[in-house]
Amino acid sequence: MRASASGLRRAVGTYCATLAAYLVAVRPWLLRWGASDDEVRREYPGDQAVAEPHTVSTRAVTIRARPDQIWPWLAQMGTGRGGLYSYDWLDRLFGYTGGQSSNDILPRFQNLAVGDVIPLGRGPSWPVIVADCNAALVVEPVAGAVSWAWILQIVDASTTRLVSRVRLRLERKVLLLAFAPAVDLPWFLMERQMLRGIKRRAERLARAAED
Repeated sequence: MRASASGLRRAVGTYCATLAAYLVAVRPWLLRWGASDDEVRREYPGDQAVAEPHTVSTRAVTIRARPDQIWPWLAQMGTGRGGLYSYDWLDRLFGYTGGQSSNDILPRFQNLAVGDVIPLGRGPSWPVIVADCNAALVVEPVAGAVSWAWILQIVDASTTRLVSRVRLRLERKVLLLAFAPAVDLPWFLMERQMLRGIKRRAERLARAAED
C-alpha cells in the first residue's frame, strides 16, 4: 500500500510539474498562433457575449484575397452546408459534419443573418449573433459561456487578415486548467486547419478572378 501510494504521489507530482510547464511555455503560443500583439489585445465584435472569460484565444492567418472573396466561405459553414474546412475525416468521426468540406461557393447559403443557426451534427449548433458581411461573423454556441468570432481585417487592396477569436468561460476554471492539454491541442489543430482551409479556398478564388 505504501509503495502504491508513493507511486501515485510521484505520478501526480510529475503531472502537475508537466502541466505547469505547459501552461507557462506552450499554452500561450497555442492560444495566439499567427496573431500579432495588436490583434491579441484588440477588442472585436462579439467579445461582450462572454463576460470575464477564463480562456481567450486569438489566432490569425494572412490571406491573399479581398474580404468579399473570404466571406462566402464563412457564410456557408456547417453540416449539410459548406462544412468546416478542417480535417474532414475527424469532423465526420466526431459527428460534426457528414461529408467533405465544399471547394465551391454555395449561393443558397450566402444570406446569413443574425438569428440564423449554423447547424453542426452532434455538436451544439451555432446561433449567429453578428453577421456583418465581409467584416465579421460571430456565433455563440453556449449562451454567455462560449463565443467564436471570425474577423476580416483589410491589409491592402488584395490582402486580408482573418482573425479567429474564441472566448470561453466554465463554471469551474480549475477544471479547464487541469485538463488544458487534452482540450487545447485538438482545438488548436482543428482550428488552425480550418483557417488554412479557408485561406486556400479564398486564394484560389482570388487567383481565378485575376485570370
